Amino acid sequence: MADSSSPAEPPQNSGDDVLELNKDLERMIENIESISVQLTWMAYDMVALRTSPELGASMRRLEEEYHRCRVVVSGDRDQKPERHMS
Repeated sequence: MADSSSPAEPPQNSGDDVLELNKDLERMIENIESISVQLTWMAYDMVALRTSPELGASMRRLEEEYHRCRVVVSGDRDQKPERHMS
């Protein structure tokens, strides 16, 4: 008697599937690396702000000055500087 459980043949386009899977995995790894970098910067910012509370006030002043300069450079003197409330 012949064994009826013969091994299934792989699909013909398995090479394309593997390449697509590799591309998807690379994209996922890049996204995870990006998230890791963002988390690292967030942790650094938290440590910096906790060790130097003046840093937060300095950053707000710097941001306000940046917006004022942007208004002047853009030439619209009637426009008020944008303020981000955080």
